[in-house]
This record gives sequence, C-alpha cells and structure tokens, in this order.
Amino acid sequence: MATGVGRSAIPATGGKVFHWPMAYDLLLRLFWGRAEPQYRSKLLGLARLGAGESVLDVGCGTGTLAIAAKRRVGPTGKVLAIDASRQMVARARRKAAAAAADIDVQMTAAETLPFPDATFDAVLSTTVLHCLPDEARRRAIREMRRVLKPDGRLLLVDFAGPATRRRTLMGRLNDHRHFDLNEIVPILRDAGFARVESDALGFSDLAFALATAPAAADDL
Repeated sequence: MATGVGRSAIPATGGKVFHWPMAYDLLLRLFWGRAEPQYRSKLLGLARLGAGESVLDVGCGTGTLAIAAKRRVGPTGKVLAIDASRQMVARARRKAAAAAADIDVQMTAAETLPFPDATFDAVLSTTVLHCLPDEARRRAIREMRRVLKPDGRLLLVDFAGPATRRRTLMGRLNDHRHFDLNEIVPILRDAGFARVESDALGFSDLAFALATAPAAADDL
C-alpha cells in the first residue's frame, strides 16, 4: 500500500482480479515449466533495462518479474510493483523479502497509478491487458504513458493472433481468445507514444508490444 494512502482511498480496478497467489504460482510453473527463466530474461532484454534505472511492474502478480528486474537494474536502480489484489501484493512482498530484493510493492489499480508524471525509465505489464475491459484498458495505457520519462519504454506482453490459430489451451481460454495484443498498437500511438514495435514473443501464443515515449524535445 502506498505510504499515507488509507485503505478506503485505494481505487478499485474495473477488470478481473486473481486472488489466489499460491494457485497463480502453481499455474505458471505448470504453464512455463523449465522455460520460465528464459521467458523472464527475454522480457527484461526487450525492455532494455540497465543499471540504475527506475522500473514499474503493472499487475505484478506474485512479484517474480519485479524481482528479476531488480537484479537487472542493480542496487542503484529502483523497482516498484503494483497489483489490484491484496493477496498478490502480500505474497509478492514475502517473495521479495526472501530474495533480498529491495522492491516497493503497492496495491492499486492499473487505471489510476499513484505516481507523478515522468517517474520511470521503463514500465512492464505482462498478461494484464486482457483482464481489463476496453475503457479501463485505455485508461491504463494512458496512465503508463504518463508516468514514463522522456524516451522511457513500455513493454506489454499478452495473447495475440486469431484464436483459431493459437496452439495452446491457455491461448484459447475465453478471457484470452477474445483479446489480441495486435489490436492495442493503434491505442498506443493514440496515447502519444513516439515509436511502437510488436512481434511474436516466441513463447506460447504470446506477443509483445514495445512502445517508446517521445524525447523531451518532441514534447515541446
């Protein structure tokens, strides 16, 4: 929870929230198997995280990616992570403490980020957007753009492509089959990102979109 913010002041998300962290971790282990370390490493590479940078993980789940990001940015870097589930936040904090990773984990909604403008060098959000309805999704993208510094990067990862062409059961589940990350690219441009690139991730039915905020001179 953010310092100085009362429990009643925490805004609720308009999307679906997973409240069972142990089941969440078990599901991910079954889904990824031995490929999970490579998956995390690829995400951090795509986001181009460097030593000393500030990073926000939106929809952090139980904190595995945030912990890996903290290792990448090092002791001079800063990682914050948010999730709309109190149970997920509690488990992420315990996992970070066990890993001796100095991460600030807060409970809040992706649509109303409690951070000043231009705070982060990079924002990560993985398999979160499909949980949000259309308008909440647009608000979340605008918020992620707002908190990025000039030239900051937003990395989105989610299910993509026609449901009929997806190879995995996970990719064809109801919440996933009706979402296609490729359709988010125009929304990213409308939100003010200067550059957007997207492609298949190479893992399961997932794709990525990497959007870069304009440089400071471009905002003038």
